[in-house]
Amino acid sequence: MTVKDRKSQLVLTVFLGALAALAPLSIDMYLPSLPLMPEEFGVTTSVIQLTLTMTMAGMAIGQIFAGPISDIKGRRIPLVFGMIIFVLSTVVCVFATTIDIFLVFRFIQGLSGAVGIVIARAIARDLYEGPQLTKLFSMLMLVNGLAPILAPVIGGEILVFASWRGIFVLLMLIGLMLTVAALLFKESLRSEDRIRGWGSTFKSFRALLTNKYFLGHCLMQCFSFAAFFAYISGSSFIFQNIYGVSAQEYSLIFGGIGLAIAITGVIPMRLAGRVADEKLLRWSLVQSFVGSLLIFTACWFKAPLVLLILSLLVVIPMIAIMGATSFSLAMRAHGKNAGSASALIGFFSMISGSIMAPLVGIAGSANAIPMSVIMIIGEAGALLFFYVMIMPSHRKPGR
Repeated sequence: MTVKDRKSQLVLTVFLGALAALAPLSIDMYLPSLPLMPEEFGVTTSVIQLTLTMTMAGMAIGQIFAGPISDIKGRRIPLVFGMIIFVLSTVVCVFATTIDIFLVFRFIQGLSGAVGIVIARAIARDLYEGPQLTKLFSMLMLVNGLAPILAPVIGGEILVFASWRGIFVLLMLIGLMLTVAALLFKESLRSEDRIRGWGSTFKSFRALLTNKYFLGHCLMQCFSFAAFFAYISGSSFIFQNIYGVSAQEYSLIFGGIGLAIAITGVIPMRLAGRVADEKLLRWSLVQSFVGSLLIFTACWFKAPLVLLILSLLVVIPMIAIMGATSFSLAMRAHGKNAGSASALIGFFSMISGSIMAPLVGIAGSANAIPMSVIMIIGEAGALLFFYVMIMPSHRKPGR
C-alpha cells in the first residue's frame, strides 16, 4: 500500500484510524452495560470500573513495549501478532464466568490492542511530517471520532437482544478484520531506518524523557486524558443512575458527544499550515479548563440534564484538537524514534485513565462530584504543563 494517490491515502487513513479506534471500541462499546454487570458478577460498582482500569493499564503498558519493538522489527510483524492476541483474549472475555478471569483478560486485551494504537501513530510519522503530519493526525481523530459515536449506540442496541457478552463477540470480529488488514499492509519502516537492539531503545527513552519539550507534551496529555477518562468511566452511571435515562438513551447521548468530537477534529485539519499548532493547542486547553468548571457547577447544583450535556460539549470535543496538535508537535523531531516517542505519549495518556476510572465511583454510583473534581484537576494540570514546559519553546526563534 502506497500513499501516491488519493485513493490509497484514504485507505491508509481508514486503516490507521481503525487501529487507533481500538481504544474507544474496547472501552466505549460496553459502557451501556456497566450498570448491569455488578449484579451478574456479584461485585460493587468500583470493582466493575476496574475492568476499565485493567484495559487502560494494559494499553498503557503495551505501548511501552510495542513502540520500541516496532522500531526494531518494523511495523507489520508486531502489528499482526498484536491483533491475533487481541482476538484470542476477547474470546476468553466472552466466556468469562468470574470477575478475576474477566479482569485478567481485559488487561491482556488492552495490552495487545495497544500494539495497533501505537503503531498507527508510528506509521503516520514514517510517512508524513510538518503540516501534513498534523493533517493526517486530524484525519485519524476524525475517523477515530466515529468510534465513540457508534460504539455505545451499537452496544446499547446489542443489549436489547443479548447480554454484554454479545458486545465482546462483535469486538472479536473487529479484531479478526484488523488482523487480515495487518497481513495485507506493506511495511512502512525501511530496514536502514530501524533501531539496532534494545540498548538503543533504552537510550531513546532516556533522551525523550530528558527532553523538556517532549516530556511537557507527555505530562500535559496525562492530565488532559485523566479528565477525559473520568468522563468515560463515570458518564454511564451519572446519566443512567442519577438522571434515570435508559441504556439506549445513554448510548445516544454519548454518541452525540462523540459526534461533536468528530466534527471538532476537522478544525486542526483545515487550519494546518495556516494557524500555528501551538495556538490551537492553547485554545483547546483553555476552553477545556473553563468547561470543567461549568461541569462541576452543573453537578454540584444537580442541574437539569440538558445543562450538564451542554457543559460536557464545551470540554469533551476539545480532546480532538488537543490530541492532533500535541501528537504532531511532540513527534516532529523524533522521526527515527517514532515508535518509542509514540509509545511514551500513549503510556502517559492511558495510565492516567486507568488510575482515574475506579476513583470516579469512589462515592457510589449516584454521585457525580468525584468525576467533576477529577476533570477540573486534569484540565488545570494540562494547562499548567503547557505554559511551563511547552509554550516557552515556541517563544524562542528557531526552536
